[in-house]
Amino acid sequence: MLTQIINGHILTPQGWLKNGSVLVKDGKILEVTNNDLALTGATVVDAKGMYIVPGFVAMNIHGGGDYDFRDCTEDAFRGAVAAHMKYGATSIFPTLSSSTIPDIYKAVSVCEGLMAEKDSPVMGLHIEGPYLNPKMAGLLYSDTIKELDKDEYMALLESTNCIRRWDISPELEGAHEFAQYITSKGLLAAITHTEAEFEDIKNAYKAGFTHAAQFYNAMPGFHKRREYKYEGTVESVFLMDDMTVEVIADGKHLPSTILRLVYKLKGVERMSLVTDALSYAADGGEPAIGSRIIIEDGVCKLVDHSSLAGSIATMDKLVRTMVKKADIPLADAVRMASETPARLMGVDNRKGTLQRDKDADIVILDRDYNVRAVWSMGKLVPDTNTLT
Repeated sequence: MLTQIINGHILTPQGWLKNGSVLVKDGKILEVTNNDLALTGATVVDAKGMYIVPGFVAMNIHGGGDYDFRDCTEDAFRGAVAAHMKYGATSIFPTLSSSTIPDIYKAVSVCEGLMAEKDSPVMGLHIEGPYLNPKMAGLLYSDTIKELDKDEYMALLESTNCIRRWDISPELEGAHEFAQYITSKGLLAAITHTEAEFEDIKNAYKAGFTHAAQFYNAMPGFHKRREYKYEGTVESVFLMDDMTVEVIADGKHLPSTILRLVYKLKGVERMSLVTDALSYAADGGEPAIGSRIIIEDGVCKLVDHSSLAGSIATMDKLVRTMVKKADIPLADAVRMASETPARLMGVDNRKGTLQRDKDADIVILDRDYNVRAVWSMGKLVPDTNTLT
């Protein structure tokens, strides 16, 4: 079946194409053209002058719709993925926050099954921990963190190809060998929950840690020890010109001034937008009574208010925040939610831009940057078309 989306402002790798159309057939983009005349035999969708942009790539996302990937069940994976697809996330790397090794194997089994399905939006697994600095891991991870075990992680990665990214604290003993090994397997190695300073970061980068997870969060900035001042992880990452970063751009984890600063110093090609969303995101419920987490002021916090604990954001919220609060051009905000994460996660041959022969992952945003329709692999995501 041929679908033609007409009368929209289309974001292409060359910039905005006004009043063009996107042709979709068999799950692929057949053509992006400046001609919006309806084709005979095509199912025509009128974008009504709205923005036609690439589907978003969620590369750090823990759950949604009341489902948590950490449950390691098929129902949890399907439920969370479906919840976020309604908000434009058409490529998803489920994130497994610090978990036991047996649970990681369970998640791998579920992820492999979903990835094997035709037109699946699940692109691979993202693991965070359990190899984390105890001082920086936080209360939520305290029961699972452990020292690096070479035999353990090698056995895991030899058993599967579904893991695409792994985040740990780079200052741990054995971390450099870990990074060298996982990058040799094609994984993205990222730093997280760290108190590393410049020499640590420089050496970690050389070893293969090329990405900083949830930048500014769970890592120190410029600080003092006694009478002397020291650079933090943040400044050290800025000084690694080619090191990429991701920011939780929900408007709560970082102020708009910092979002602009990261954009100014790292640029679109080295900056991705992530939700770090928990199960309460994407129309999820409230934390249970007695939980260590509360939702307050539109963000998840520990009950003692000592720290933020994750977001309830969806990918479209990140784009709106960058445009409306951080004053970033829409094209750049969308690219940081689609093109850049697709490249970092190694799926840019299929995802991230609206181009001929790429997967037909398409989102229509209105003038307030709200999602009005979503297609995943050319199929309209249920309950997303509000154009009529």
